[in-house]
Amino acid sequence: MTSSPSSSSATKILKSVKQVREWREEQRKLGKDVGFVPTMGALHQGHLSLVKASLAQNSSTIISIFVNPAQFAPHEDLATYPRPLENDLKLLETLPEPGVAAVFLPPVEEIYQGGITTDVKSQRGAFVEVKGVQDGMEGGSRPGFFRGVATVVTKLFNIVQPTRAYFGQKDIQQAILLRRMLSDLHMTAPTPSNLVILPTYRASSTSTSTPLPASPSTDSAALPDPGLALSSRNAYLSVEEMRFSKVLIDALSAAREVWNSQRSGSSGGGDVVVKDVLNAARDSVKAVEEEAKKAGVNVKGMYFQLNDPEELWDLEDKGKIEKGKGAILSGAVMLGRTRLIDNIVFEYEL
Repeated sequence: MTSSPSSSSATKILKSVKQVREWREEQRKLGKDVGFVPTMGALHQGHLSLVKASLAQNSSTIISIFVNPAQFAPHEDLATYPRPLENDLKLLETLPEPGVAAVFLPPVEEIYQGGITTDVKSQRGAFVEVKGVQDGMEGGSRPGFFRGVATVVTKLFNIVQPTRAYFGQKDIQQAILLRRMLSDLHMTAPTPSNLVILPTYRASSTSTSTPLPASPSTDSAALPDPGLALSSRNAYLSVEEMRFSKVLIDALSAAREVWNSQRSGSSGGGDVVVKDVLNAARDSVKAVEEEAKKAGVNVKGMYFQLNDPEELWDLEDKGKIEKGKGAILSGAVMLGRTRLIDNIVFEYEL
């Protein structure tokens, strides 16, 4: 185990499974609980909000930085995905004491001993799928993505054996899928209830970064003017594209207004018409598509869905959502070559 000159002197840099397991055993002998934040690097304030939560709730915190080939399709951006490791380690130095105890930086062959290809048909070895939960929303347009996510997170959980793990609400399908995986596979490190989902961290309209209100039982886009959800891929956005960066959260906010109006209305008994909510989001994006086209910027809506907050069933065929029932409204928009994803949780505690 070594310390890096670019990290806190107390932070251990671990590069092998053996090193992580030795470190974890040390924590166990000391009676320390361990929080874990898995990342693909290119860290931003959203990642740091997860790390800070772990620091507050655990004796020791470990993060991983690993760009997982198994969750990229052959045509996606594996080769160009940002990998600013030196900057990432410097950013971790800004955290309050005691800071991160360890950073796991495995090479690909440490996680996939037999190697890995992005072509699913050519892959060999053990992979994890969460049937049904992985198929809609992001999984509908990115087949194989959640197979790769579930596989690498299973490996990381088995290696780290964390007490708690931390994920952001921006990737809501991922977090719910992983909770289901932990439950179905009877995994205890962490338990499903110790997979913590924290509010999406956003760039505000004044370009400062702010988290959304932390109340999980309320509409999670309840800021007066919520901004772009922070993502490592936002680095791809050009200055011209940034002018339209609120296209997705604005669409979700328009849909939220319909939800709130129908919930509080008397004519429908408080039931929400699914198509009305979805059409509000879709119409909002279409209006921006036309405006962006005039400016020479490509904006294209990919999908909007209302899903059951536990099973992630698509609720569009259901017609109405009865009073007392919650839902997740999620969507994706292409802005230039950058895929934006975001969501609002209605009347459900994560």
